[in-house]
This record gives sequence, C-alpha cells and structure tokens, in this order.
Amino acid sequence: MSDQDYYELLGLSKGASAEEIKKAYRRMAMKYHPDRNPGDKAAEEKFKEIGEAYAVLSDDQKRAAYDRYGKAGVDPNAAGGPGGFGGFGNMGGADFQSAFGDIFSDLFGGGRARGGREQSFRGNDVRFELEITLEEAAKGRKMDIRVPGWDECDVCHGTGCKPGTSKKVCPTCHGQGVVRMSNGLFQVQQTCPHCHGTGQVIADPCTNCQGKGVIRKTKVLEVNIPAGINMGQRIRLAGKGEPGQNGGEPGDLYVEIIIKPHDIFSRDGDDLHTELPISFVTAALGGEITVPTLEGETRITLPEGTQTGKTFRLRGKGIRNLRTKEPGDLYLHIEVETPVNLSTKQKNLLREFEASLKDGGDKHNPKSQSFFDRMKGFFKS
Repeated sequence: MSDQDYYELLGLSKGASAEEIKKAYRRMAMKYHPDRNPGDKAAEEKFKEIGEAYAVLSDDQKRAAYDRYGKAGVDPNAAGGPGGFGGFGNMGGADFQSAFGDIFSDLFGGGRARGGREQSFRGNDVRFELEITLEEAAKGRKMDIRVPGWDECDVCHGTGCKPGTSKKVCPTCHGQGVVRMSNGLFQVQQTCPHCHGTGQVIADPCTNCQGKGVIRKTKVLEVNIPAGINMGQRIRLAGKGEPGQNGGEPGDLYVEIIIKPHDIFSRDGDDLHTELPISFVTAALGGEITVPTLEGETRITLPEGTQTGKTFRLRGKGIRNLRTKEPGDLYLHIEVETPVNLSTKQKNLLREFEASLKDGGDKHNPKSQSFFDRMKGFFKS
C-alpha cells in the first residue's frame, strides 16, 4: 500500500465530494497512465498509487473506514481491518472492475457505447472560399460552386461493405469494442485495436470505396449570395459538409466570401470611395462632370476653384446594408491633375496665363500667398 495520504495523492481535501474524487482521479490517471508514459517506472508507480487511492475513496464503506482508522481500516494485513473489510488487496475481481470500468471506458475508450452499441458520428464541417466581384457583393446573385471533398459511397451507401454483405462481430473484442489489459495489480480496459471501438469489422469491403464508406467527389452546389455581403462573411449550407459515420448526420459547408479588388472603388463597410482626377482647367472653372457609381454614370456640378483633396458625398450611392437594407454613400475624392508632355505652344500659353495671375495679385492664389507670407515671417523672427 502507498505510504502517502490518499486525499493528498489525488490533491483533495478530506471533505471532497464523490464527483470531486472522480474528477481528480480522471485528471491524474490521464497524466500518469502507462500508455502515455511508456517505460517510465515512476509514472507507472504513481499510476498504481492513485488507483489505490481512488479504489478506497470511491467506495463509501471503505472511505468511512479509512477516514476513521486510516490505512489500517483498509489494510488486508490488518485482520481484514476494523469492520471486516477485505481491503484493497481483495479488489482484483468484481469490486475492482466496478470501481474502474466506467472511468477507463471514458478515458481510453473510443467510438463505443456501453453494452457494445455502435455509436454514430457527425461529419466534419467544410470551409470553402468563394471569390466574387464587388458588383456581385452589392447586388447579390445565385451561382453554382464546385466543391471537392468526400461523399457517401453510392455503391455501399456508406456501410463500407460489399453489396449483399454486412459487418461481422469483431473476433478480438467479441463485439464489446474494448479489450482488458493487465498491468500488474491493475486490470484496465482499452479501445479494441482491431475494430477501433466499433465492435464490428468489415469482412468483404466494398470495391468502390475500399471499405471506407466514402469516396472523393466534386459536388456542384447552388449558393444564394445575399445583397450587401462583405469580405470574410460566411454562408452556411446545412448538411453539405463531409458525410457522417455509422449513420451520423453530415457536417455543414461554410462558404467564406472573398471580394476581388475593384478597378475604381474601394469599400469601407457600406460606403464606397474613389479618387476622381480632373484637369486644372475644370477645377478652376467648375461645371458639370460625369462620375462613376456602381449603378452606372451620373453627373455632378463642381464649384469654381475646386482643390485637390476636396471630397464630394453622394448619398445612397454606396452598398445596401445586409441587415437593415439602408444604402451607404459614395465619396468622391478630387485629385487635380497637372498636365504633362506639353507642346511649346501650350507652355507659352501657360506662361502668359501665369503672368496674368500675378498681375491680379494674391486674389487668384490665396493659399500660396498666405504660405509665403508666413514663411517670410518665420525667417525674420
């Protein structure tokens, strides 16, 4: 028997509840189990000690004797201990299996329910990236997508068995899904390595899917893209993911939206932005100009003397919100373009034009005149 206090071994106080004892043992058993610490003698010894502690503390009668008399109350060498308990050393049979069977089924079992009933598993969800244009995101549309993945075998219908045959009881675990393994004083049950916990094996596998029950297939699915959807948002197609196992329901397909960069517009939420280049003559004289929107061209009026950086807001010319259906706005950011590749005649005309501006004083270039005045004052100070 271990020399350490059973409560201390499990990291518990003396008043711990039955559920707390079970949780503590589960945590410690997962940490020190020999399968997770191959060749580690210290871990193996620790595993035996915590098993000993759990065997006593999980039994109400043995725990009561231990709390009253200490280890003498459960020591088989102490004449059965007060109250006539058989002690930990007599737990090699039904008592031991009762104490450890359920918890080790939870810890190390897999894909198998108690009593040998095969469990079903839900299929995995699948993520699919769909690239669309800004116009498609704004207006919405229906489109077909081709999704590669796994689908239920259409020959065996997911059973993995050759048509006309069925699964057989596993000869290793006899349909239980678990096998018992001895580890010195202890005997634990683990998932059957032959059937992997299902309790059944395929004697005659389907030749179409090689017994997997699923095959690689590209599915063509229709996706309804709602108007106003944004970058990174997802559309869920229920039941269009990977097929389930043993009759489990299929997973879902999540279509993640990727919006292609646009030649003219950039998007900010429901608003659109674009840089609008204009000639310096148009900027100086003003007047009506044609500007782009997602719905086509429209015309706006520029005031005389429009400067680079001036922003015009067109209400309701953005993208309709996916939920509220309220449209965003379009922002036109003015950029006055300096002419290039001028002819001699054009250069001379510009020089004449500049001279005429100087004759008019600072009224034609108020910003430039103000800047140079401030610059002069800076150097004088």
